[in-house]
Parts: sequence; C-alpha cells; structure tokens
Amino acid sequence: MSQLKLGIPKGSLENATIELFEQAGWHITPHSRNYYPDIDDPDIRCALVRAQEMALYVENGTLDLGLTGLDWILETDAQVEQICTLTYSKASNRPSRWVLVVPQDSPVRSVQDLAGKRIATELVSFTKRYLAERGISATVEFSWGATEAKCVEGLVDAVVEITETGSTIRAHGLRIVEDLLVTDTRLIANPDAMQDPERRARIEQIALMLQAALAARQKVALKCNVAAEDLDAVVALLPGLHAPTVSHLYDRQWLAVESIVNAADVRDLIPRLRAAGAEGILEYELRKMI
Repeated sequence: MSQLKLGIPKGSLENATIELFEQAGWHITPHSRNYYPDIDDPDIRCALVRAQEMALYVENGTLDLGLTGLDWILETDAQVEQICTLTYSKASNRPSRWVLVVPQDSPVRSVQDLAGKRIATELVSFTKRYLAERGISATVEFSWGATEAKCVEGLVDAVVEITETGSTIRAHGLRIVEDLLVTDTRLIANPDAMQDPERRARIEQIALMLQAALAARQKVALKCNVAAEDLDAVVALLPGLHAPTVSHLYDRQWLAVESIVNAADVRDLIPRLRAAGAEGILEYELRKMI
C-alpha cells in the first residue's frame, strides 16, 4: 500500500490536532519552512492544509483523510465520508456556532427580516443556501476578516460569524439574532480510499485511536485502599464502566479498589471517599479509553 495522505488543519486547530495524535500514538513534528510535517509512521504522509480547503482536497483525492469543521464541509459541499466527530480544543467547552449578527438598533429580529439586506460572511455558500431554502432574497458577500467591524461601521446590514460565547460580538455593541449552524470537527475520508480495504483499515485505526484519546481526556482512574468493613460504603460512591475493581491486599482485612470516573467529579468525590473510610487515594490520568 502506498502512503496514506493525511491532512492536518493549519491554523487554530493545528497544535491541538498534533497533541491529539500524540496522545493517540503518532508523533508529528511540524517544520517552519514547509507544509509537510514528519510523522513516526512510514505508512502515513502529512500535509498542513487550511481547514477551509480540507474537504475539497479530500474529495479530489489529493488527501485520503483529514480533519476539518462541519461548517467547511457544508460550505464547499464536498462529497466526502464523515468518519467520526472529534470535539477537542474548545476553550470554553461550548460548541462553536455560526450566528446572524446585527447592530443593537437594527430592525432585524429574525432571519426573515433579511430580505433585501446586505450580509457579509466567510461562509458565503452555506449562508446563500440557508436563505434560499427559506425563500429569502438578500445579497451575501465574502468577508476577508474583521467581519464584525463591517456591521459596526454600517458597511453591511448584518454578518454571519462564528462564535463560542458571543462575548466578542457583544463587546462590539452587536446583537445575535439567531443561530444558523452548530459546528464541530470531523475526521473525513475520500470515498475511493474507503473502498480500498487496506486504506479503509488504516483510516478506521486512526479514527479508533483518536476517539480513544478523546474519551480518556474526560475520565481519570481512582485507586484507594479500604478496610473490609468500609468496603460497601466506598463502593457505593464509585461508578465504573461496569463496577469498581476490588482485590484483596496481603492483609486480608484490607482491599484495593479501582474505578474509572468522570474527571469533573473528582474534586467532590475524593472528600466523600475519605469520609467513607478510603485511604491512600490515588488519581492518575488515562491515555486512551476504548
């Protein structure tokens, strides 16, 4: 099999993607002078590609697979296979949204009020389709950046912009009218590559390991020692994939208890375990979970 061609999104997701692959088992080393990072797998060749163009290069076979946002898949209308969703590098832990934004004093109260208006956005094709599906005729123009400023300065009547919290939009004195699209990161593959058994197997391997790495980020392992008379009280506090693991220590009156728990629950759970009689409580991170 020739090398599998993998697209890494260049820009805001680049470092987070490389970190995710590292946790999944692949070490990627970018270079400052070219767009072809090294990877410690002789069967894979990497290329840095803008997320906006990733789906097009995967569709035409320049890349076998890559990571990009659902928004850019819909924007380009590329015919690719969406293998899995990979939600990572969210600073606010909120989904990214493409929203309709207007000045505070704008008469626009819903998307239907955009008839005859002028709209700026990076997501031109999607916005045009969105409006057309609702029978709304408006002018949609491409924005090269600083999109909110065009609305602030009155250059356009509205903008369609991406946000997580909306705080930057509000800071500019603007108002969110509606959410048009909630987007996330997808692992996508070329349909022809998925028809090749060897390439499909490698793509599915990558998907599995990336998902395992992401799942592990949400969990931690807890271990503790418990006296036999306190076991039921401690086990009652511990969830597990099926049930906590319990094993006897050399001193048969003591047991070791181990469980996988939500990382967000640990700060409340450890004091409760201690109060129930647990001792020697250890927390450690997981690398992968399947």
